[in-house]
Amino acid sequence: MGGAQASSTEALPFDVIDLTPTSVVAFRPPPSVDRPSVTSRLSAGGRVAVAPGDVLRVRIFEPYEGSIFPTIQRPGADLGTQRVTDAGTINIPYVGSVAVAGLDLSQIEQRIVDQLKGKAQDPQVIAEFVSDRSHTVMVSGDVKNPGRVSILEGTRSVIDAINRAGGPFNLPSAQAEVVVRRQGQVILTAQYSELLAGGDIGIQKNDEIVVRPNSRIFTVLGAVQKSGNFELTKPNLTLLEALGQVGGLSDERANKTGVFVFRLGDIQNIPGGRARVFRLDLAQPVSIFVAQQFGMQTRDVVYVTNAPLYEYNKILSAVYRTFSVVGVGTGSVIPATSF
Repeated sequence: MGGAQASSTEALPFDVIDLTPTSVVAFRPPPSVDRPSVTSRLSAGGRVAVAPGDVLRVRIFEPYEGSIFPTIQRPGADLGTQRVTDAGTINIPYVGSVAVAGLDLSQIEQRIVDQLKGKAQDPQVIAEFVSDRSHTVMVSGDVKNPGRVSILEGTRSVIDAINRAGGPFNLPSAQAEVVVRRQGQVILTAQYSELLAGGDIGIQKNDEIVVRPNSRIFTVLGAVQKSGNFELTKPNLTLLEALGQVGGLSDERANKTGVFVFRLGDIQNIPGGRARVFRLDLAQPVSIFVAQQFGMQTRDVVYVTNAPLYEYNKILSAVYRTFSVVGVGTGSVIPATSF
Protein backbone atom coordinates (compact mmCIF):
# COMPACT_ATOMS: atom_id res chain seq x y z
CA MET A 1 0.00 0.00 0.00
CA GLY A 2 2.92 2.33 0.68
CA GLY A 3 4.21 1.65 -2.81
CA ALA A 4 0.79 2.27 -4.31
CA GLN A 5 0.47 5.64 -2.63
CA ALA A 6 3.97 6.63 -3.70
CA SER A 7 3.13 5.93 -7.35
CA SER A 8 1.25 8.22 -9.70
CA THR A 9 -2.52 7.92 -9.24
CA GLU A 10 -3.05 7.94 -13.00
CA ALA A 11 -0.81 4.89 -13.39
CA LEU A 12 -2.84 2.81 -10.91
CA PRO A 13 -6.02 0.84 -11.73
CA PHE A 14 -7.58 2.15 -8.51
CA ASP A 15 -7.79 5.19 -6.27
CA VAL A 16 -6.51 5.12 -2.68
CA ILE A 17 -8.74 6.98 -0.22
CA ASP A 18 -8.03 7.48 3.46
CA LEU A 19 -11.25 7.36 5.45
CA THR A 20 -11.52 10.40 7.67
CA PRO A 21 -14.49 12.27 9.19
CA THR A 22 -14.38 14.50 6.11
CA SER A 23 -13.89 11.97 3.31
CA VAL A 24 -16.40 9.43 4.65
CA VAL A 25 -19.29 11.84 4.08
CA ALA A 26 -19.39 10.89 0.39
CA PHE A 27 -19.68 7.18 1.23
CA ARG A 28 -22.42 7.15 3.84
CA PRO A 29 -25.11 4.49 3.31
CA PRO A 30 -28.47 5.76 2.07
CA PRO A 31 -31.01 6.20 4.87
CA SER A 32 -33.67 3.49 5.07
CA VAL A 33 -36.72 5.72 4.96
CA ASP A 34 -40.07 4.04 4.37
CA ARG A 35 -42.02 5.58 1.51
CA PRO A 36 -45.81 5.82 1.22
CA SER A 37 -47.30 2.68 -0.28
CA VAL A 38 -48.65 2.88 -3.81
CA THR A 39 -51.39 0.37 -3.01
CA SER A 40 -53.48 3.10 -1.39
CA ARG A 41 -53.55 4.93 -4.73
CA LEU A 42 -54.45 1.92 -6.87
CA SER A 43 -58.01 1.48 -8.00
CA ALA A 44 -59.73 -1.61 -6.61
CA GLY A 45 -62.48 -1.47 -9.20
CA GLY A 46 -62.52 -0.71 -12.87
CA ARG A 47 -64.06 -2.50 -15.80
CA VAL A 48 -63.25 -6.22 -15.92
CA ALA A 49 -63.87 -7.64 -19.39
CA VAL A 50 -64.54 -11.34 -19.92
CA ALA A 51 -62.16 -13.20 -22.21
CA PRO A 52 -62.00 -16.71 -23.76
CA GLY A 53 -61.09 -19.27 -21.12
CA ASP A 54 -62.95 -17.57 -18.27
CA VAL A 55 -65.55 -19.68 -16.49
CA LEU A 56 -68.91 -18.02 -15.73
CA ARG A 57 -72.05 -18.96 -13.83
CA VAL A 58 -75.34 -17.58 -15.14
CA ARG A 59 -78.66 -17.66 -13.27
CA ILE A 60 -82.00 -16.56 -14.78
CA PHE A 61 -85.24 -15.94 -12.88
CA GLU A 62 -88.74 -14.87 -13.85
CA PRO A 63 -91.28 -13.19 -11.56
CA TYR A 64 -94.23 -15.46 -12.40
CA GLU A 65 -94.92 -19.18 -12.06
CA GLY A 66 -95.40 -21.18 -15.23
CA SER A 67 -92.74 -19.32 -17.20
CA ILE A 68 -89.83 -21.00 -18.99
CA PHE A 69 -87.49 -20.05 -16.15
CA PRO A 70 -88.28 -20.65 -12.47
CA THR A 71 -88.90 -17.89 -9.95
CA ILE A 72 -86.25 -16.89 -7.48
CA GLN A 73 -87.93 -18.96 -4.73
CA ARG A 74 -87.52 -22.20 -6.67
CA PRO A 75 -84.31 -24.06 -7.46
CA GLY A 76 -83.24 -24.73 -11.00
CA ALA A 77 -82.46 -21.22 -12.15
CA ASP A 78 -78.73 -21.97 -12.04
CA LEU A 79 -77.59 -22.83 -15.56
CA GLY A 80 -74.30 -24.25 -14.25
CA THR A 81 -70.80 -23.16 -15.08
CA GLN A 82 -69.75 -22.39 -18.61
CA ARG A 83 -66.33 -21.81 -20.07
CA VAL A 84 -66.17 -18.93 -22.51
CA THR A 85 -65.29 -20.53 -25.84
CA ASP A 86 -62.40 -19.49 -28.04
CA ALA A 87 -65.01 -17.66 -30.13
CA GLY A 88 -65.96 -15.67 -27.01
CA THR A 89 -69.46 -17.14 -26.53
CA ILE A 90 -71.57 -19.01 -23.96
CA ASN A 91 -74.85 -20.90 -24.45
CA ILE A 92 -78.15 -19.79 -22.92
CA PRO A 93 -81.38 -21.87 -23.16
CA TYR A 94 -83.92 -20.51 -25.64
CA VAL A 95 -81.31 -18.08 -26.93
CA GLY A 96 -78.35 -20.13 -28.09
CA SER A 97 -74.87 -18.65 -28.36
CA VAL A 98 -74.33 -15.28 -26.73
CA ALA A 99 -71.17 -13.30 -27.49
CA VAL A 100 -69.67 -12.20 -24.17
CA ALA A 101 -65.96 -11.65 -24.88
CA GLY A 102 -64.94 -8.06 -24.20
CA LEU A 103 -68.02 -7.38 -22.03
CA ASP A 104 -68.10 -6.96 -18.27
CA LEU A 105 -70.60 -8.84 -16.10
CA SER A 106 -73.29 -6.14 -16.12
CA GLN A 107 -73.08 -5.88 -19.90
CA ILE A 108 -73.40 -9.66 -20.22
CA GLU A 109 -76.49 -9.63 -18.01
CA GLN A 110 -78.09 -6.90 -20.11
CA ARG A 111 -77.27 -8.68 -23.38
CA ILE A 112 -78.93 -11.90 -22.18
CA VAL A 113 -81.99 -9.91 -21.05
CA ASP A 114 -82.22 -8.26 -24.48
CA GLN A 115 -81.98 -11.61 -26.31
CA LEU A 116 -84.65 -13.17 -24.04
CA LYS A 117 -87.26 -10.56 -25.03
CA GLY A 118 -90.30 -12.26 -26.45
CA LYS A 119 -89.25 -15.55 -24.87
CA ALA A 120 -89.39 -14.79 -21.14
CA GLN A 121 -91.44 -12.41 -19.00
CA ASP A 122 -89.29 -9.71 -17.39
CA PRO A 123 -86.27 -12.02 -16.86
CA GLN A 124 -83.73 -11.26 -14.14
CA VAL A 125 -80.17 -12.36 -15.03
CA ILE A 126 -77.22 -12.75 -12.65
CA ALA A 127 -73.74 -13.48 -14.08
CA GLU A 128 -70.61 -14.01 -12.01
CA PHE A 129 -67.06 -15.25 -12.36
CA VAL A 130 -66.37 -18.81 -11.19
CA SER A 131 -62.81 -19.18 -12.45
CA ASP A 132 -60.68 -16.35 -13.72
CA ARG A 133 -58.36 -17.54 -16.49
CA SER A 134 -57.49 -14.28 -18.22
CA HIS A 135 -57.20 -11.68 -15.43
CA THR A 136 -54.21 -13.30 -13.79
CA VAL A 137 -50.52 -12.74 -13.17
CA MET A 138 -47.89 -15.46 -13.07
CA VAL A 139 -45.81 -15.69 -9.89
CA SER A 140 -42.84 -18.06 -10.13
CA GLY A 141 -39.45 -18.74 -8.67
CA ASP A 142 -38.68 -19.00 -4.97
CA VAL A 143 -42.21 -18.63 -3.59
CA LYS A 144 -44.15 -21.13 -1.52
CA ASN A 145 -46.99 -21.68 -4.02
CA PRO A 146 -45.92 -20.68 -7.56
CA GLY A 147 -48.62 -20.35 -10.18
CA ARG A 148 -51.25 -17.97 -11.51
CA VAL A 149 -52.91 -15.47 -9.18
CA SER A 150 -56.21 -13.76 -10.03
CA ILE A 151 -56.24 -9.98 -9.83
CA LEU A 152 -60.03 -10.03 -9.31
CA GLU A 153 -59.58 -11.03 -5.67
CA GLY A 154 -58.09 -7.77 -4.44
CA THR A 155 -54.61 -8.41 -5.81
CA ARG A 156 -53.46 -4.97 -6.92
CA SER A 157 -49.67 -4.81 -6.48
CA VAL A 158 -46.53 -6.93 -6.76
CA ILE A 159 -46.41 -7.51 -3.00
CA ASP A 160 -50.09 -8.56 -3.04
CA ALA A 161 -49.34 -11.15 -5.74
CA ILE A 162 -46.27 -12.52 -3.95
CA ASN A 163 -48.24 -12.79 -0.69
CA ARG A 164 -51.01 -14.67 -2.54
CA ALA A 165 -48.32 -17.11 -3.68
CA GLY A 166 -47.22 -17.71 -0.09
CA GLY A 167 -44.35 -15.22 0.04
CA PRO A 168 -40.63 -15.87 -0.57
CA PHE A 169 -39.71 -19.47 0.20
CA ASN A 170 -36.69 -20.00 2.48
CA LEU A 171 -35.31 -16.58 1.54
CA PRO A 172 -34.80 -13.63 3.88
CA SER A 173 -36.24 -10.42 2.44
CA ALA A 174 -32.76 -8.90 2.13
CA GLN A 175 -31.64 -11.77 -0.14
CA ALA A 176 -34.74 -12.00 -2.38
CA GLU A 177 -34.84 -10.17 -5.71
CA VAL A 178 -38.06 -9.50 -7.63
CA VAL A 179 -38.28 -9.14 -11.41
CA VAL A 180 -41.51 -7.97 -13.09
CA ARG A 181 -42.06 -8.44 -16.83
CA ARG A 182 -44.89 -6.82 -18.76
CA GLN A 183 -45.53 -7.66 -22.41
CA GLY A 184 -42.08 -9.23 -22.61
CA GLN A 185 -40.25 -6.20 -21.19
CA VAL A 186 -38.66 -5.99 -17.74
CA ILE A 187 -40.28 -3.05 -15.93
CA LEU A 188 -38.88 -3.63 -12.44
CA THR A 189 -35.87 -5.29 -10.82
CA ALA A 190 -35.61 -4.68 -7.09
CA GLN A 191 -34.87 -6.29 -3.77
CA TYR A 192 -37.95 -7.62 -1.99
CA SER A 193 -37.01 -5.48 1.02
CA GLU A 194 -37.15 -2.37 -1.20
CA LEU A 195 -40.72 -3.21 -2.21
CA LEU A 196 -41.69 -3.63 1.43
CA ALA A 197 -40.21 -0.18 2.16
CA GLY A 198 -42.63 1.47 -0.29
CA GLY A 199 -41.19 0.59 -3.69
CA ASP A 200 -44.20 -1.57 -4.59
CA ILE A 201 -45.91 -1.03 -7.97
CA GLY A 202 -49.30 -1.88 -9.42
CA ILE A 203 -49.80 -4.92 -11.62
CA GLN A 204 -51.77 -5.64 -14.77
CA LYS A 205 -53.14 -8.87 -16.17
CA ASN A 206 -50.60 -11.18 -17.79
CA ASP A 207 -47.70 -9.68 -15.82
CA GLU A 208 -44.92 -12.11 -14.89
CA ILE A 209 -43.40 -11.87 -11.41
CA VAL A 210 -40.23 -13.83 -10.63
CA VAL A 211 -38.79 -14.11 -7.11
CA ARG A 212 -35.20 -15.31 -7.13
CA PRO A 213 -32.25 -15.39 -4.74
CA ASN A 214 -29.78 -12.57 -5.10
CA SER A 215 -27.07 -13.17 -2.54
CA ARG A 216 -25.73 -9.75 -1.63
CA ILE A 217 -22.44 -10.67 -0.03
CA PHE A 218 -19.17 -9.10 1.01
CA THR A 219 -15.86 -10.83 1.74
CA VAL A 220 -13.66 -10.44 4.81
CA LEU A 221 -10.05 -11.61 4.76
CA GLY A 222 -6.96 -11.27 6.90
CA ALA A 223 -6.51 -10.83 10.64
CA VAL A 224 -10.10 -11.18 11.79
CA GLN A 225 -11.80 -13.67 14.07
CA LYS A 226 -13.72 -15.30 11.20
CA SER A 227 -12.99 -14.75 7.51
CA GLY A 228 -15.17 -15.69 4.55
CA ASN A 229 -18.24 -14.50 2.65
CA PHE A 230 -21.02 -12.81 4.61
CA GLU A 231 -24.47 -11.53 3.70
CA LEU A 232 -25.43 -7.88 3.62
CA THR A 233 -28.25 -8.35 6.08
CA LYS A 234 -29.69 -4.90 5.38
CA PRO A 235 -29.35 -2.26 2.65
CA ASN A 236 -27.45 0.24 4.81
CA LEU A 237 -24.92 -2.02 6.52
CA THR A 238 -21.88 -0.08 7.77
CA LEU A 239 -18.22 -1.10 7.93
CA LEU A 240 -18.36 -1.25 11.73
CA GLU A 241 -21.34 -3.60 11.59
CA ALA A 242 -19.56 -5.72 8.99
CA LEU A 243 -16.54 -6.10 11.27
CA GLY A 244 -18.92 -6.98 14.09
CA GLN A 245 -20.44 -9.78 11.99
CA VAL A 246 -17.03 -11.48 11.75
CA GLY A 247 -16.25 -11.12 15.45
CA GLY A 248 -13.95 -8.12 15.07
CA LEU A 249 -10.21 -7.96 14.61
CA SER A 250 -7.87 -10.62 15.94
CA ASP A 251 -6.09 -9.17 19.00
CA GLU A 252 -2.87 -11.12 18.40
CA ARG A 253 -2.60 -10.68 14.64
CA ALA A 254 -4.35 -7.52 13.49
CA ASN A 255 -2.65 -4.31 12.53
CA LYS A 256 -5.22 -1.72 13.57
CA THR A 257 -3.68 0.84 11.23
CA GLY A 258 -4.18 -1.43 8.22
CA VAL A 259 -7.92 -1.99 7.66
CA PHE A 260 -8.74 -1.81 3.94
CA VAL A 261 -11.92 -2.00 1.87
CA PHE A 262 -11.47 -2.95 -1.81
CA ARG A 263 -14.33 -1.88 -4.09
CA LEU A 264 -14.39 -2.86 -7.75
CA GLY A 265 -16.00 0.32 -9.02
CA ASP A 266 -19.02 2.02 -7.49
CA ILE A 267 -21.42 -0.70 -8.65
CA GLN A 268 -24.47 0.99 -7.15
CA ASN A 269 -24.07 4.45 -8.65
CA ILE A 270 -21.42 4.19 -11.39
CA PRO A 271 -21.35 0.64 -12.83
CA GLY A 272 -17.94 -0.08 -14.28
CA GLY A 273 -16.40 2.92 -12.54
CA ARG A 274 -12.82 3.15 -11.34
CA ALA A 275 -11.89 0.79 -8.51
CA ARG A 276 -11.19 2.21 -5.07
CA VAL A 277 -9.20 1.15 -2.03
CA PHE A 278 -10.32 2.69 1.27
CA ARG A 279 -7.93 2.70 4.22
CA LEU A 280 -9.01 3.04 7.85
CA ASP A 281 -6.74 3.52 10.84
CA LEU A 282 -8.61 1.96 13.75
CA ALA A 283 -5.83 2.96 16.13
CA GLN A 284 -7.42 6.42 16.07
CA PRO A 285 -10.51 6.67 18.33
CA VAL A 286 -12.34 8.84 15.79
CA SER A 287 -12.13 5.96 13.29
CA ILE A 288 -14.85 4.11 15.19
CA PHE A 289 -17.26 6.90 14.27
CA VAL A 290 -15.92 6.92 10.71
CA ALA A 291 -16.55 3.15 10.41
CA GLN A 292 -20.11 3.74 11.61
CA GLN A 293 -20.71 6.06 8.65
CA PHE A 294 -19.06 4.07 5.84
CA GLY A 295 -21.66 2.10 3.87
CA MET A 296 -20.86 -1.39 2.61
CA GLN A 297 -21.76 -2.52 -0.89
CA THR A 298 -22.19 -5.87 -2.59
CA ARG A 299 -18.87 -7.51 -3.53
CA ASP A 300 -16.80 -5.31 -1.22
CA VAL A 301 -13.67 -6.99 0.17
CA VAL A 302 -12.54 -6.07 3.68
CA TYR A 303 -8.90 -6.93 4.36
CA VAL A 304 -7.19 -6.52 7.73
CA THR A 305 -3.40 -6.73 7.57
CA ASN A 306 -1.20 -8.55 10.05
CA ALA A 307 0.75 -6.57 12.62
CA PRO A 308 4.49 -6.27 11.84
CA LEU A 309 5.37 -7.95 15.15
CA TYR A 310 3.16 -10.90 14.26
CA GLU A 311 4.97 -11.32 10.93
CA TYR A 312 8.31 -11.08 12.79
CA ASN A 313 7.17 -13.76 15.24
CA LYS A 314 6.18 -16.05 12.35
CA ILE A 315 9.70 -15.77 10.92
CA LEU A 316 11.27 -16.48 14.28
CA SER A 317 9.01 -19.48 14.82
CA ALA A 318 9.95 -20.90 11.42
CA VAL A 319 13.67 -20.42 12.11
CA TYR A 320 13.34 -21.98 15.55
CA ARG A 321 11.55 -25.05 14.16
CA THR A 322 14.20 -25.45 11.46
CA PHE A 323 17.10 -25.32 13.90
CA SER A 324 15.30 -27.58 16.35
CA VAL A 325 14.97 -30.26 13.66
CA VAL A 326 18.63 -29.86 12.72
CA GLY A 327 19.65 -30.06 16.38
CA VAL A 328 17.69 -33.27 16.89
CA GLY A 329 19.31 -34.82 13.83
CA THR A 330 22.85 -34.07 15.05
CA GLY A 331 22.21 -35.08 18.63
CA SER A 332 22.57 -31.53 19.95
CA VAL A 333 19.82 -29.43 21.47
CA ILE A 334 19.61 -25.69 21.04
CA PRO A 335 17.93 -24.10 24.03
CA ALA A 336 14.89 -21.95 23.35
CA THR A 337 16.49 -19.09 25.24
CA SER A 338 18.91 -18.70 22.35
CA PHE A 339 16.07 -17.17 20.37
